[in-house]
Amino acid sequence: MSTVSSPASVSAASSTRGQLNGILFVALFAAAVTRVAAIPAIAGLGISPLIVGIIAGAVYGNALRHGMPDSWAAGVNFSARKLLRIAVAFFGLRVSLQEIAQVGVSGLTVSVLVVVSTLVIGTWAGMKVMKLDRDTALLTAAGSAICGAAAVLAFESTLQSKPHKSAIAVGSVVLFGTLSMFLYPLAMKAGLLHLDTLGAGLFFGGTIHEVAQVVGAASNVSPEATHIATIVKMTRVMLLVPVLLVVGFWISRSRNNDGASQGKGKVAVPWFALGFLALVVVNSLHILPAPATNTVNLLDTFALTMAMTALGMETRIEQIRQAGPRAIATGAILYLWLIGGGLAITLGVEKLFG
Repeated sequence: MSTVSSPASVSAASSTRGQLNGILFVALFAAAVTRVAAIPAIAGLGISPLIVGIIAGAVYGNALRHGMPDSWAAGVNFSARKLLRIAVAFFGLRVSLQEIAQVGVSGLTVSVLVVVSTLVIGTWAGMKVMKLDRDTALLTAAGSAICGAAAVLAFESTLQSKPHKSAIAVGSVVLFGTLSMFLYPLAMKAGLLHLDTLGAGLFFGGTIHEVAQVVGAASNVSPEATHIATIVKMTRVMLLVPVLLVVGFWISRSRNNDGASQGKGKVAVPWFALGFLALVVVNSLHILPAPATNTVNLLDTFALTMAMTALGMETRIEQIRQAGPRAIATGAILYLWLIGGGLAITLGVEKLFG
């Protein structure tokens, strides 16, 4: 006896197929982006595949989006949301407690002071001075304070903000992080920064936006400074977890953008942040062999690139125009703080613990 598929089952199958096609499309797009990011001229600038992904995705989303079937949108959204959370959790395999212990109290102190002060200043300057909405101010501050594009992604997932706000924050990371990569070593060689090897490592790792930018800048000083700077930077990455928990608590107690009070509802605990912390522990205990960890990290970078590409595809230029200049101005304020305040923090910590 033959069976006849109901319209509902046919519709569900079509929807699932469309979502899978959308995910596959984003994956193929991200693969192309990864190849582009590997071009020496781009890689030499410390521009990661994540950055290239959101730029290329935004170009496609605004210029050619009508060429993508509407049924694929669910797959793009999955990549920008759920896949993003999984990828952020696996980012924890890049950090170990042993590495953080190598820079001791001085590295941890610089990281905590820079992260907290930058988040506070960025949120205040963005909302009160530049009149940005809360989400754009927080995303811009997070990108400067913690770990660039990866922090923007993590905060975007917690805040559930609009894609164009993440694009704006990433733009700030690209601009000022790239400037740091060139200006910091030049300032050292010109004698404008009087820092020893430890100080250079603390300052570079504590104030430059992206991990790749930290390595690119510090490698122009010395291998020892690069090692210290990288560890300090990864300490800032690890602070992503407690910061997200605090932000989740603050958001749950704050008012919605429409002014309606949320009251004393449940605190939103980002599960991917806890997963990040668990994988830091896994990496610290050396449970996985090094080749396996390296493979997972490569896959994770690709998943993050997919998420960034998908966010770019969902971004609309007209939305960026509204807050772009004010967000960049907020990033500039934070950049001046990272240079001046970060240098003061570095010198103070060196004097205190030296």
